[in-house]
Amino acid sequence: MRRALGGEIVAGLVPEGRPERYLASFRPDAPVVEPGAAVVAATSGSTGEPKAVVLSRDAIAAAVTATHARLGGVGQWVCPLPIEHVAGMMTIARGLLGGHGVQFARGDLADLPIPDERAYVSVVPAQLHRALADEALGSRLTRYAAVLVGGSSIPAGLLERARDRGIPVITTYGMSETCGGCVYDGLPLDGVRVSIEPDERIVLAGPMVFSGYRLDPERTRAVLRGDSVRTQDRGSFANGRLHVLGRFDDVVITGGVNVDLAAAQRVADRVWGVAQAARVVLLAVDDEQWGARIVAVTEGALTIDEIQASLRPRLEAAALPREVRRFALPPVALAGKIDRAAMRAIWEGCDGDGR
Repeated sequence: MRRALGGEIVAGLVPEGRPERYLASFRPDAPVVEPGAAVVAATSGSTGEPKAVVLSRDAIAAAVTATHARLGGVGQWVCPLPIEHVAGMMTIARGLLGGHGVQFARGDLADLPIPDERAYVSVVPAQLHRALADEALGSRLTRYAAVLVGGSSIPAGLLERARDRGIPVITTYGMSETCGGCVYDGLPLDGVRVSIEPDERIVLAGPMVFSGYRLDPERTRAVLRGDSVRTQDRGSFANGRLHVLGRFDDVVITGGVNVDLAAAQRVADRVWGVAQAARVVLLAVDDEQWGARIVAVTEGALTIDEIQASLRPRLEAAALPREVRRFALPPVALAGKIDRAAMRAIWEGCDGDGR
């Protein structure tokens, strides 16, 4: 990262899980032509084919500067996130460009350091959930100047419990194409502009925007207009703050009824939580009769009757899962997002008990 931020190389961030899935979009055999390019990062590919995002040194520096301005100054950064994702990479960039360095911690936060100077840490909801279950670990988080929480929908109850414990949590929203989080607690960082199109699509703009998708000008033109990115997220403003409602591709039609998977998942997370081993993830799979069928995946021992009984008072009938299969979830906890594409592939290749 030092060499990439210094202009010596372009760093490629290839996720460890199924790297062959991403290398086709990275094209390491071809030169990077975007001016000032520092990093090529993979999008999650959670609902479609992965893309390679080119981030410039200027965009990364602008995002770092805006973050420190919002948080009240530079400090040491602690990274317990996978560094091949933008959230982890930006934690390193903040530490390097801020001059206070970066420390690394395990994904389960067991070795989370106790700060001896102004320090920040970036986590995903499952890590915060785990910390709240450990008195000592929760106390360590109170010693940080800010705990950034992003990567996926964050249950309101989780935030309330963290703040009640005195943990200075700040929610973040952004994407790989914006060098990670650029809206903190619903308010854009300095230099960031947020607008909502008539169809509720969120548009993010500012100096932190990516240079384009690697060797894919057509896909780049579809989302990038100058320094504006048309996201796949739906949102609205309430009391001057941005509220993210879900993704366009989270809305599926089953039996002629629109089901918002993001909204249904938030309900499931309120019931079972976001810890990976206990989580119930809702998917939409192809169905000849209904077009799409809502199903559930979990690592636990819940039956479909138990899942439906818990969700029936909270969800419309069309959103209730019709089947459950048990298998090890992809590493959603550390990636911070639900990799539904990977889960659908596993679903199609296994029986009801993960075999």
